[in-house]
Amino acid sequence: MYGGTERVVSYLTEELVAQGHEVTLFASGDSVTAARLVPGSTRALRLDRSCRDPLAHHVLLLEKVLQRAAEFDVLHFHVDYMHFPLSRRAGIPHVTTLHGRLDLPDLGAVYREFRDAPVVSISNGQQAQLAAAAWERTVYHGVPPALFRQGRGDGGYLAFLGRISPEKRVDRAIEIARRAGQRLRIAAKVDPADIEYFERQIRPLLAVPHVEFVGEISETEKSDFLGDASALLFPIDWPEPFGLVLIEALACGTPIVAYDEGSVPEIVEDGVTGFLVQSVTEAVAAVNRLESIHRAACRRSFEDRFTAARMAADYVELYERIISRSRPLAVAGGSAA
Repeated sequence: MYGGTERVVSYLTEELVAQGHEVTLFASGDSVTAARLVPGSTRALRLDRSCRDPLAHHVLLLEKVLQRAAEFDVLHFHVDYMHFPLSRRAGIPHVTTLHGRLDLPDLGAVYREFRDAPVVSISNGQQAQLAAAAWERTVYHGVPPALFRQGRGDGGYLAFLGRISPEKRVDRAIEIARRAGQRLRIAAKVDPADIEYFERQIRPLLAVPHVEFVGEISETEKSDFLGDASALLFPIDWPEPFGLVLIEALACGTPIVAYDEGSVPEIVEDGVTGFLVQSVTEAVAAVNRLESIHRAACRRSFEDRFTAARMAADYVELYERIISRSRPLAVAGGSAA
């Protein structure tokens, strides 16, 4: 697992299996799962330096899915609209969770054409960006509670966790920490597309005493990293579809100071689990009020709203609805239409 989407698919798969459902996972051959695994490539494409065209592997994987479609009650896709022409013609019960930003002008025509393709949003804010889609419902992400434990927040630093990219605005986090007189620890990966941005815009900002660049951390390291932080800074500059790190922070009992964009107000309860802000000045003021946020309230919000069990239950309810719509209706004389 290396990205938010992959982790969410894994959490959902394992929870569905744990609840007694039969699940087949179409993914890379090195995936670790309790489900039946059908490999689409030998290993994760991001880790395979010989992979020059990821799209080729996705096309082959979709062919494997459609070849076996009749074996399943419902197909759950996580590859955006790539499969729409295939699943339309296959005539099988299916649903697609959309994980990315949807405010791009190119998308409208695709989703207007495929109004027969049911889709799920990961936040109401994401759904609002694309009225043309055939929305079924919003299902918030969830993570297994055992992955994270409530920390004490006594590490003496603010945390930034995620990607180094223009829309994530780690530069804002650095300025917020500086003005608040706080240390900032940055645990972040740099994708190939953002290397130039990192080298030109961000690396020079890291050479200051109050900033420590940790780099990319593993899943097992997140609990300590977030749990020891006094707060997570989430100073985004885009319509965030969800923000998995937000619920990871809540699971660790860590308050959040976040810009009021995209999904953020649906996840962060202002004044209860953190603060919603609209500027660096407001963020600095929020950091200085963190003592009013109780870490137990953050963990409780996670347990009530963002567990993998709750996510799986929401999807099972949706699967059953989609399957029931696909069944032939009984007509007079007992025949099926």
